[in-house]
Amino acid sequence: MTAFTMGPAILFCPADRPDRYAKALERADAVIIDLEDAVAPGNREAARAALIGHPQDPERIIVRVNPVGSTDFAADLAALGSTQYRTVMLAKTESAADAAALGDYSVVALCETALGVLNSPQIAAAPNVVALMWGAEDLIASLGGSSSRTESGAYRDVALHARSQVLLTAGAHGKAAIDSVYLDIGDHAGLLVESLDAQASGFGAKASIHPGQMPVIRQGFAPTPDQVERAERMLDAAARNGGVFAFEGQMVDEPLLRHARAVLERSGKEVQ
Repeated sequence: MTAFTMGPAILFCPADRPDRYAKALERADAVIIDLEDAVAPGNREAARAALIGHPQDPERIIVRVNPVGSTDFAADLAALGSTQYRTVMLAKTESAADAAALGDYSVVALCETALGVLNSPQIAAAPNVVALMWGAEDLIASLGGSSSRTESGAYRDVALHARSQVLLTAGAHGKAAIDSVYLDIGDHAGLLVESLDAQASGFGAKASIHPGQMPVIRQGFAPTPDQVERAERMLDAAARNGGVFAFEGQMVDEPLLRHARAVLERSGKEVQ
C-alpha cells in the first residue's frame, strides 16, 4: 500500500459542489471531496454523480465516504469504482474490519467515535490503512457531550486524550496522523497555535474547512529560517564531535539529531 504523502494543508470540499473542486486544489496541498457530513442526505446521489463527472488529480484527492454499514456506503463505493481515485477517508472507522471493507483502496481512517478511538491500535495495524485522523465533534457527540472545547477555546481533556491516542497509535504502526479541523474560521491566531503544536507533536498534516486557513496551516508546519539554520549548525557539530556533545548550551544526542534532520526535511534541504 502506498504511503500517505499528502499535506500538510488539507481542505474539505463538499462533493455536491463540483464548481469548487479545482479551486480547492489551487489553494490546498490535498483536497477531501466529502460525500458524508458536508452533503445533505437528499443530495448524496447528485454528489456521487458530480464526483464521477468532474475528475481531478487522483494523486491529490481523498474521497470521504459514509461509514461502513450506513445506507450510503455501498453507493459511495460503487461511485468510487467509476473514478481514478485510490485514497479514501472512511468516516467513523471503528475496526480493522471497517477498513478491510474498502479492499485495495488506501484508507485514511477517521477515528471520531469512542469505539473508533479505543480501537485505533487495531485500525492502525490494518494493511490498507495509510493514515489516521481524529475528529473532535463527532467524538464528543458519540459520548453524549455538547462541546469539544472549553470557553477559553482549549480542547477538553477527553478530546486531548483522543488526539494523543490517535497520534500515538498511528506512529506506532508507521502510519501518518492528520490533526482535526479548526472550526473558528476567522481565528487565524488560534489556528496557527494549533498547527504549530500539531507539527511539533508529530502530525503530518492538518485538515481544514476553509481555503483561507491554508496559508496559516502551512506556516505552522514549515520551519522558520532560524530553526533551519540551527539544525544545520547542530548537524555540522555532530559530524565533528560524534556521540553525545554540548551544543550552544544544550546536551545533544541522537534523538535531538533526529529532530534536526526532520527540520531540514520539512524545509526541503538535503539531510546530512
